[in-house]
Amino acid sequence: MRKENWVGFLPFYVLTVIIFIGIAMVGSRATTAITQNTPIERAHTIVIDAGHGGIDGGATSCSGVLESKLNLDIALRLEAVLQLLGFDTRMIRTTDTSVYTEGNTIASQKVSDLKERVRIVEDTPNALLVSIHQNTYPDGRYSGAQVFYGGADDSKSLAQTLQANLNQTLCRGSNRKSKQANGVYLMQNISCTGVLIECGFLTNPREEARLRSESYQKQLCCVIASTLSIFAHTQDEG
Repeated sequence: MRKENWVGFLPFYVLTVIIFIGIAMVGSRATTAITQNTPIERAHTIVIDAGHGGIDGGATSCSGVLESKLNLDIALRLEAVLQLLGFDTRMIRTTDTSVYTEGNTIASQKVSDLKERVRIVEDTPNALLVSIHQNTYPDGRYSGAQVFYGGADDSKSLAQTLQANLNQTLCRGSNRKSKQANGVYLMQNISCTGVLIECGFLTNPREEARLRSESYQKQLCCVIASTLSIFAHTQDEG
């Protein structure tokens, strides 16, 4: 499949089917993995960053839920789907904790936390980073997921594809475009391909309710995981 043809081509029902058949593009490797219970060989390890956590709860939703909790819920679901597709994964956090290693004040601990996240990504061979976050805005009318990308090769291409698939499936009618993650410490200090996904607006009551929903979180993870799997396959073939 040519790279220029895979941007935004998957309707949601196809994305969902792909998750359960182990992605057709992997071909016989998926069948072998399922029947023999052996892992599919993948070139990338997906590092999943559930933003914030512990001392840093992030934003608070309109119903009082911390962003850090929603980020972790989605990140854990995403890990499960990616493992089904044969990826090695590495979670930066799996509980409501920060990952700082030093600091006597909250401010210094937050700085240490960011540096430690960068270290984890950089210490992971063949890493591909997906950072999960939520958006806010004073005006509660705004909605829709948005994808930001780092400076490494292929980050922009992955972000554009993921944005297109999100717009066409879960965020129909959205005209949001992917953007470079200017000023985001994690994204600016990693050397691998990486994207940061603002999954939706916690200040929009309707969207916030969806983001808290188990079914919507599963759909979101299907779109993300399918896009990552196709992207990784084109990289392996390229």
